[in-house]
Formats: sequence, C-alpha cells, structure tokens
Amino acid sequence: MNSVAEVFAQHVKSEGSALCLAPRDRKPLSRAEVWAPANDLADILFAAGARPGGRVTVVVEKSPEAFVLYMACNLAGFVYHPANIDYTDEELRYLIGDARPDVLVCAPQREAALSEMGPHATLTLDQLSGGTLMTAPGQDRPEYEAERDDWAALLYTSGTTGKPKGAMLSQGNLLSNALTLKEQWCFISEDRLLHMLPIFHAHGLFVAGNTCLVAGAAMLFEPAFSQDRFFERIGEATSFMAVPTLYGRLLKDKRLSPHTVGHVRLFTSGSAPLDAVASDAFEAVAGSRILERYGMTETLMLTSNPYDNERRAGTVGLPLPGVDLRLRREDGELAEIGELGIVEVSGPNVCSGYFNLPDKTEEAFTEDGYLITGDIGVLSEDGYLTLQGRVSDMIISGGYNVYPREVENVLLDFEGIDEAVVFGVPHPDFGEGVVAAITGTLGIQERAIIEASRAYLANYKSPKRVLMLDDLPKNAMGKVDRKALRAEYSDLFG
Repeated sequence: MNSVAEVFAQHVKSEGSALCLAPRDRKPLSRAEVWAPANDLADILFAAGARPGGRVTVVVEKSPEAFVLYMACNLAGFVYHPANIDYTDEELRYLIGDARPDVLVCAPQREAALSEMGPHATLTLDQLSGGTLMTAPGQDRPEYEAERDDWAALLYTSGTTGKPKGAMLSQGNLLSNALTLKEQWCFISEDRLLHMLPIFHAHGLFVAGNTCLVAGAAMLFEPAFSQDRFFERIGEATSFMAVPTLYGRLLKDKRLSPHTVGHVRLFTSGSAPLDAVASDAFEAVAGSRILERYGMTETLMLTSNPYDNERRAGTVGLPLPGVDLRLRREDGELAEIGELGIVEVSGPNVCSGYFNLPDKTEEAFTEDGYLITGDIGVLSEDGYLTLQGRVSDMIISGGYNVYPREVENVLLDFEGIDEAVVFGVPHPDFGEGVVAAITGTLGIQERAIIEASRAYLANYKSPKRVLMLDDLPKNAMGKVDRKALRAEYSDLFG
C-alpha cells in the first residue's frame, strides 16, 4: 500500500461500522460514512476539473466535511493544498497564484473574491455541510493507483523571512510518517483522539489525522480548542494533541487534575517549544508527562520522546526510525556530541523540495541529500535532541551569538513569569540588543529581572530590556510571532 487512503480503505473493508469521526453536536460518522462521501467528493472534484497531480486549494472552516474533502483528494491523487481561512485576500492571492489549482474550494463568503484569482473552478463549503461542493454533479474518474513518489500535498511555510514556500509532500512522505507515529505512539483502533487543532496545518491534518486513519482510531472532532469543551469531552478520549499555548491554558484551569485526565494515555505537544517548567508543572498537576516531539512542514515528524521510556523535559527526544539526523557547526564541520549545530535530516518523510523554486530547493539540501532545517540544536550522549532556536532567530550582540531559547529557559524559571520570548533589535553599540518580552503575574521589576538573569547567563546574553506585556503575538498554531515583535520594537534602543 502506497497511500494513507489505501491503508484506511483496509480498515473500512475489515469493519466499516467502526467509529471514525465524532463531531461536536452532530451525528458520529463511521469509517464507511467517511469513505463513501470521500469517493463521491472525488468524483465531484474530477467533474470540476481536478486531475491527479493537480492542486485542489481549500480555504474553509474546520468541519467533518472538510476532513472528508482531504480524504477525497488523497484517494484520487489530487494534490491537497489547505490554507488558513483567516488569511486576507492579498495573502491568498499570492498562494493561489503560486499553487495554480485546478479547483478551489472555499467558504461561501470568500467565493466572490477568490474565484477571480485564477482560471480555476470554484466550489463552496460551509461548516454545516452547505455549499455547492456537496450538491455539484460528479463524474466517473479513472482508477488511481498511488505510487510512493506521487505528489500528495502542498503546504506553504509561514513565510516569516519572506514569501511563503510551498513544500511538496508525496504519498510516501505522508504514509511513512503516519505509520511510524502509529507504532511509536502505540495507536490502535480502540483509541479516541480529542482533535482540537486546525486542519490547514500539518499538525492537525497529518500528525493527528493521518495517524488516526492508518491506525483505524477515531477522532472526537471539535471545530477549535475550548477549555470547557476539553473538559466535557476528554472523558471519552485516550489521547490529546496540542501546542504549548493550549497546555498553558489548561494549567491555569482548576479542573485539570488526575481525576479529570488521568485516564488519558498520551498527551503530545508540538509546533512550538514546550519549556521544561511547563512540562514538569503539567505532570505535577495532571499526573501525566507530556510527550514532546519535533517536526517541520517540509519533513512532518523527525524526533519524538519515547512512549515507554524517559520523556525528557526540555528536549524533543530521539530521531524517529528511518530518520537520519546530524548537526553541522558554523564552520561547516559536523558537530560532536554536546556541540551546537544546525540540524540536517534525511528520510522517507522529507519532502522533495519547494514548488516552482528550484534555487530555493537546491539551497535547502546538502550535496548528499540532507535537508538543512535551519534549527539549531545539541545532541546528548544518549541521542536526545535539544533545540536552541532557529538560525534566523539567533542574535549577534557585540560579536557574540545569543540563542534565544537559552535565555528564555532561564527567564521561565523565575516565579511569576508565564511566557517569555527573546529577540534582537538594532542597538547603536552592540549591533543587536537582547530583548525579552514576558507575561505573567510579576512581583519584580524590569531591572531586577535583568540582574537576576546575570546569575545564570553571561552579560552579553542577558536581556538589555524586559518588556512586560499582557499578551504575546501568536500565529494560528500558537507560535510567538518574533517578526512582529522585532518590527514593533525596532526603535527600542534609538
């Protein structure tokens, strides 16, 4: 079998009546009730002009039908291209212009604007299964037999350092990663994942969705994260996947306890770093150690803390089976154990490159085929990877390199600091000045925080300014937007 859809089809054949999707306040869907409409939607997309290898761009709210639409593309060989419905028309104009889809499926309120952005056919889908997609005529399509190298998905990177780049993921990329996670995280058909993540992103769509599909597990499908809904439905669940921001919210909720979540066998965290303090706090309050892992849009999952052995707080664990991982120092030589280096990876999960960007693709890979991730990390003697940030986030202050994660970890150990992000802005003497933005219930002032940090950090690493904010700017996946902070405070030092 060469695709996620082919594996799921076997589960449908063996027990089609088993639960697959249990949406909020709507009829649960069995495997067969997902598979049959997925085939129908594939026929509708084909009639509208979609072809194997052609893109289907999707800009819709999260819903069971939206997930079934992804399945339709996967089983028919159409390249699935999801986009955040919160993107502006101008942001979508770039993505649609670059992807050049055969068919666009969008929320009804976006149809007028988005249908004019290319020669594609346009269909609509709302959160309650309304729209032209569900009623359009279908057309019998040729049988599609997936090959591992077939292009399956186009996911654009966030574009924090320029225009977004479209990572081309194959059927083999998606399937190999899903099967690996199924084994490593011990997913079985009896599992119930409380799914509260968006599905325009690799975390919710491929890590959560595909893993459940290949395991035959069910998803308790929520439109978005809600603390009240979490506690209403977690009793039905055996697993939960989230970003650190959501775990931070749960930690502040008095309902979190071993009594309410102690039956959940697996909590995972990803898409942004989970600090060791929060990891330890969650275990102390909930009675469960969060399993942190590491991946990218271009690679899906790369490393994971073990399911059965030590889940080491502050690390992203060990390379997954089939993933070859190494670190390279600034001087170009491979890093030794304990040395900082840029993470390079290869494996069946790694994308083939960036759509329409041969130069960027060439820059992204080494001569021997390893993807240069741009993440800075260090390996322990026993193989655990600890990330220190991205090359693009590194601060050069007075000629010295400052890795934001190291400074953030120190600040997060201070009582009263809930969140901390460190970034660099222009400084007249040092080139870049180290700045920290923090949130929390603080009983100390800026100068005291700076002085306290110097007990743990060299002076050049210690913040020169500490900004006490009510909230930190974040993107849809809960990652702090350093670019926005750098822009807002670019004149902080005059």
